[in-house]
Amino acid sequence: MIRPAVLERRIGHRFQDPALLAQALTHRSFGSPHYERLEFLGDSVLGCAVTELLFQRHPELPEGKLSRIRAGLIREESLARIARELGVAAFLRLDESTARNEGAERPSILADALEAIYGAVFLDGGYGAAREVVARTFGASLSQLDPDSVEKDAKTRLQEYLQARRRAKPAYRVVATSGAKQSLTFEVECALEEPALKALGSGSSRQRAEQQAAGRLLKLLET
Repeated sequence: MIRPAVLERRIGHRFQDPALLAQALTHRSFGSPHYERLEFLGDSVLGCAVTELLFQRHPELPEGKLSRIRAGLIREESLARIARELGVAAFLRLDESTARNEGAERPSILADALEAIYGAVFLDGGYGAAREVVARTFGASLSQLDPDSVEKDAKTRLQEYLQARRRAKPAYRVVATSGAKQSLTFEVECALEEPALKALGSGSSRQRAEQQAAGRLLKLLET
């Protein structure tokens, strides 16, 4: 097995078990074992590590603002950007069809693979190692963070848009799930009664799917 040493240096962790990193970089289309179980684990590891880092670095901030900042830091677009900075796409293992369709550059695949890497580091070296990798890879995002200018997440922006116009809150519901129990993909509908609009979103967690659906509905309202 070829060890992607360049990627290991970039994230700051040398794997004792290279198979974990290989799995984290393997898309379902390529074969099994793929990264979805590691992504499931990495999502929680990432959330815990970012929460701890924000809690330590910003003792002056209340819970509500910390929650909004965390949501902005770990949303799909942010994770995909970090994955691009690390050059994760060059190491992904995809089938030919997915690769031809620029699968390695899809924000969803990049974000999922990055979370899988965090999960792989956690299994390989424990929470301390995973926390250090999160701190390293989020370094610029954390050091240059301006709590007053952090972009709000899509659900918050949608809610504020509707409140400003005295419209009812949107309703979210899971319309479908797919995949194995440990690596479900959620499809969520975000719907308004007035005006009658709906948008769908999908993701590896209900929260991520809701965010995507909210963002799409907001675009519909703003056009």
